[in-house]
Amino acid sequence: MNFGFFFSSFFLSIIMVFMGAISLIVQRFHFLMSLISLEFMVLGLFLLLFSVVSFGYEGYLCFIVLSFASCEAALGLGLLVSLVRSHGSDFISIVSLYEC
Repeated sequence: MNFGFFFSSFFLSIIMVFMGAISLIVQRFHFLMSLISLEFMVLGLFLLLFSVVSFGYEGYLCFIVLSFASCEAALGLGLLVSLVRSHGSDFISIVSLYEC
């Protein structure tokens, strides 16, 4: 077993999740940047899960998580496209909760 690969991928994935969270906090006024930050965090979580599960025989669980992540990305992009078509921009300040 190669524990060097495990620790390096484990710490890389933790750093990816934290950097995605920081990017989400900083770029919270654009929907597109928020979606990209969320996808970066999901990629870090996938890498974390893959590094933890790679020592066992539960590798199929990684592909299930990856398929849910791709469905989430497609749904978010579809919502972003409909928002831009209806409001003209992806700024959060344009969207009002009181509009019907």
